[in-house]
Amino acid sequence: MAEYPFKFDSKYRPLLRGFGVTPTNSRITVADGELDVRFGPWHLRTPVSNIAGTQRSGPYKAYKAIGVRGSLADSGVTFGTTTDGGLCVLFKERVPGMLPFGLRKHEGMTVTPEDIEGLEQALTQ
Repeated sequence: MAEYPFKFDSKYRPLLRGFGVTPTNSRITVADGELDVRFGPWHLRTPVSNIAGTQRSGPYKAYKAIGVRGSLADSGVTFGTTTDGGLCVLFKERVPGMLPFGLRKHEGMTVTPEDIEGLEQALTQ
């Protein structure tokens, strides 16, 4: 099992805490062929075999990256804790990701882990 904590930028912690997102309840785990993302009350899970590819991205504007966001433009979801950069993960089949507040399925997601390179390697091996 490999766990990848989110990189929490201290200036956004109060805002994220207001939405129930903290370092203790937010993590990215790759284990037993599954990618599991917990972001406060939100949860995304998919088999690693459903991953079509990854791409590093950023830096970001805060209004586009901090918190949980769904994109109408590309059907993606963002779980963001910093503006420094992150990893975009594309899925072969759409995955629900804004649970528990919606059932919309996403073509991809962007996450902001402390170890972008490590997560990318775990998902593309």
